[in-house]
Amino acid sequence: MKVAVFLHGTTIMHRSALGRPREERVQQVQQGETSVLDYASYVPVGNAATKLRTWSKQGTEIVYLSSHRRPEHVEQDRAVQNASHIPNGQVVFRGPGETYQDVAENVLPDILIEDDCESIGGQHEMISPHLRSELQARITSIVVKEFEGIDHLPDDLAALKSLEMKPE
Repeated sequence: MKVAVFLHGTTIMHRSALGRPREERVQQVQQGETSVLDYASYVPVGNAATKLRTWSKQGTEIVYLSSHRRPEHVEQDRAVQNASHIPNGQVVFRGPGETYQDVAENVLPDILIEDDCESIGGQHEMISPHLRSELQARITSIVVKEFEGIDHLPDDLAALKSLEMKPE
């Protein structure tokens, strides 16, 4: 089984968001709080690293979707992944002329986990609503609130695969 999980806002966040309510985290992004652009200092949202390790131990392949386009920023994502004890996995990103949908369709996961992109435009910025219809039927899409994290998702991959969560 392959799980594609979005990084920014879903599994990692800016450092100044630590200890803040979810709504305030969203506001920090909207207001341009300085640590939002300090990608090297990002931290896991809640216990995301533990949840991802739980899935990884069950044999799933985890692919991470980055919002970055610049390789040096993607390298910072990889450094955060390592420093935070997030399981190893490929970090994919959009190349020139590519959309998030293109990247997700190339990865072709069984499960796609992303956030609702509340701070940056909502569904317009999301992946799952824009996948081709045949892939929407094949891929289990799980949408969590931005900065809510993934702690509440099932530990068991079969239960995760049967879950379908769309944005409100």
